Amino acid sequence: MATAGAFYAGGRLLLPLRRSAHGAGPSPWSHLRSHLISSKPPHRPPPPPAPSPVTSSRVAPTVAPTSRRTGAVGAGAGVVGWYLGLLDARPVLTKSVTAATIFTAADLSSQMLTLGPEDSLDLLRTLRMASYGLLISGPSLHVWFNFVSKVVPKKDVVSTFKKMFLGQAVYGPIINSVFFSYNAGLQGETVPEIIARLKRDLIPTIKSGLIYWPLCDFITFKFVPVHLQPLVSNSFSFLWTIYITYMASLKKADVEVATSS
Repeated sequence: MATAGAFYAGGRLLLPLRRSAHGAGPSPWSHLRSHLISSKPPHRPPPPPAPSPVTSSRVAPTVAPTSRRTGAVGAGAGVVGWYLGLLDARPVLTKSVTAATIFTAADLSSQMLTLGPEDSLDLLRTLRMASYGLLISGPSLHVWFNFVSKVVPKKDVVSTFKKMFLGQAVYGPIINSVFFSYNAGLQGETVPEIIARLKRDLIPTIKSGLIYWPLCDFITFKFVPVHLQPLVSNSFSFLWTIYITYMASLKKADVEVATSS
């Protein structure tokens, strides 16, 4: 049985201090208690484990490629964000400059595909095509896609086919007629010559458009936001523009033949 007044500390029985009759100094029990308390080692957190050289050597080579990929993605996202910002700030001007750039590249490609060994590039022709993209194609696409999105606002399959029909039945014939007339007028053709050209080239161009454009229009109307539809349409029109710039570069139509037909 423990002595009265004793207490436990750390699982050890400690007896109470008793002062001597004279009160001169500590009793032997105080030295024993101090010794028991000081003998318990202080708690120290375990040291962190040292990094493994094998692990660091495996991880290190993957850091640089990741940073390069991240930088490339960031640069691409920066260009897209910059272009989208221009679309929001100046939509018509941005779409017009985009169309002019595509028409310029398409006409140069068309000329290089049909260029003879002794021929040179017709830069005046390229300038005509660039001006058409800047002044007519870009603004007209902006107006057209906004108009169609208001007339047929939904993006389901049936609505998409309605938009495609409108494009082929209304916008396509009008814009192709404007294209041939604009190009011919800048080349100095007279009104009868322009009409003869339209009679000769317009119907074959519309027939070719019925083969090329339906799939492009379906993708554009179904999956692309309205403010980006002119950009996507211009991108699709790169191959188409190669074709129509070739058609526009054909020699004048015979006015007598066109009148008799």
